[in-house]
Amino acid sequence: MFATRVLVSLFHFSLMVLMSGIVIFWTYRTFIKANPDFDMESEIKKGNIAVGMLVATILYSASQILMAGTDSSISMIRMHMLAPTEENASVLELLARMAGHLAASMALAVFSISVTLRLFGRLTKKMEEGKELQKGNIAVGILLSSVVLVSSIYIKDGVSSIMKALTPQPSMGRIQVLK
Repeated sequence: MFATRVLVSLFHFSLMVLMSGIVIFWTYRTFIKANPDFDMESEIKKGNIAVGMLVATILYSASQILMAGTDSSISMIRMHMLAPTEENASVLELLARMAGHLAASMALAVFSISVTLRLFGRLTKKMEEGKELQKGNIAVGILLSSVVLVSSIYIKDGVSSIMKALTPQPSMGRIQVLK
């Protein structure tokens, strides 16, 4: 049993290393392309600290949302390996479910962070955040970064709840209360 726990933990660690690389690249590409106001990547290359700070915060926040979204799948893989039953799905099915949860979590992260930033922009029309970011206004970068962080704190719990509801739970047997 000890060896199985160690093997499952090593699998979990390896999966997280792989996912971190994929998630960072995927999130970066998605959010760079999702910004219609200006080319964020060229602004980062120019040394625009405000844009770099916002993109870094988006990467961090999106990764927290994605981690919350895949947590239930990872728990199912762990349970499958440590307490196998005939009813359990195969490891490949669980990995496919985790990939589906990752994709759904990414869609929810992109949608919710984008909506939050757009809503904040509409509420503060006079500020013109996009133009200020493009000019390198660090104060606006800090403000938008905090908007993303605060929204992701709330969003990740909702995403986790949705993904847990979509993850089948193992049967623990039947308990007879009254005869």
